[in-house]
Amino acid sequence: MKRELTVDFAVVGGGSAGLSFAAGAAQLGLKVVLFEAGEMGGDCLNYGCVPSKALLAAAEAAAQAREAGRLGVRVSEPEIDFAAVMAHVHGAIATIAPIDSQERFEGLGVQVVREHAVFTDGRTLESDSTRVRFRRAVLATGSRPTAPPIDGLKDTPFHTHETVFGLQERPGRLVILGGGPIGCELGQSFARLGSQVVIVEAATLLGREDPELSAAVIDGLRADGVELHTGAGVVRVEPTPGGVALHLLGGGRIEGTHLLVAAGRAPNVEELGLEAAGIAYDKRGITVDHRLRTSNRAVYAAGDVTGRPAFTHAAGAHASLLIKTLLFAQRVNVEKLVIPRVTYTHPAVAAVGLTEPQARETHGDGVKAVTVPFEKNDRAITEGETTGFAKLVTDGKGRVLGVGMVGEGVDELLAPWVLALAHGVKLRAMAGWVPPYPTRGDVNRALASAYYSPVLFSPRTRRLVSLLRLFG
Repeated sequence: MKRELTVDFAVVGGGSAGLSFAAGAAQLGLKVVLFEAGEMGGDCLNYGCVPSKALLAAAEAAAQAREAGRLGVRVSEPEIDFAAVMAHVHGAIATIAPIDSQERFEGLGVQVVREHAVFTDGRTLESDSTRVRFRRAVLATGSRPTAPPIDGLKDTPFHTHETVFGLQERPGRLVILGGGPIGCELGQSFARLGSQVVIVEAATLLGREDPELSAAVIDGLRADGVELHTGAGVVRVEPTPGGVALHLLGGGRIEGTHLLVAAGRAPNVEELGLEAAGIAYDKRGITVDHRLRTSNRAVYAAGDVTGRPAFTHAAGAHASLLIKTLLFAQRVNVEKLVIPRVTYTHPAVAAVGLTEPQARETHGDGVKAVTVPFEKNDRAITEGETTGFAKLVTDGKGRVLGVGMVGEGVDELLAPWVLALAHGVKLRAMAGWVPPYPTRGDVNRALASAYYSPVLFSPRTRRLVSLLRLFG
């Protein structure tokens, strides 16, 4: 006999979106059940953000040791204990895991069912042990890495970001299929930790970013010894006695000891019984409206499964919107969310809003773009790390359309521009604040000020100042 439950909210998926919503609803006194068949914490904790950034930290430490000579500090080539690096990675996961654990959420009042759930009708979810009738449901099943349909790939051993952190021995020659954020981040990390790395990308590296910004990342990857093949279509993959071989369109061949596939993601919509619940979906994910409501008015969806940008912070923002609309009856609109993005390479790329090419395509020739190089920032100079720049994109009236940055610390520097775009902060306000000296944060003030410089120091303004002198 299955356990029968009647709840206010049934949540499917224990990642960022599902956990955030379940915690909020339970703490407000509502009856909540959470289904999660896999690891609590979802992709971010177990396979994504946390382990990758822990690996990046180890790689950065190795790079800083090698580069310390530019500051007059000379050290020998760092010794990489790869098993210890991976112990650090898994230690980071273990330290954060209690926050997302079943025990913590049960302590908050959430009933956690560690089983796969399926809709049997529009108001019922079932797992092996439990049948739940719900007033509302939230689907937050996330997404997963996918492999492109390349001849021989399915018969060749390969890693994705879900398995690569299980390695205990450093790859001798790591071939990465895909030059997006995951491929670039992991590729540079393994290169800095002593592996030979080859990235193979059918189009361009970081193709969604402003080409000027991604060009700086390409330079950084090459400086770390990463071999890059762009515009390189792969027609066949095969296992070899030493690992793997990729055959390229046009006859090239690339060999490696390990293969990492980082070439896309797919929403987890299969085997949920969505048809039985009357929930529309396609290959991009579950169809939702501006309130994140599905075609079943009792069911909502959040996070990667909606087909929107696959970022942990976006999933968390979705959960916040659902708490506002479902628990407090507020009007919300997911289309108005301002979602920043960061690729944590060295140099890193951070951006929000439109890139310059996107802005010109949408707003025409009235678009203005100004840049401030880090080589003009005093803190960057003192640190000996002046690579990169910040770019501001506006329309003809000075309304901020987007900001992109590449360089040291840009993931943190972007924050004020996210606020500006989300709340309509005027460019004049961004130019008028007083940052502490010396900080990289002064780049933000300088960037906003750079928009006004052509007018402020124009011949017309000089004539006006000369005229005002007569009455001074």
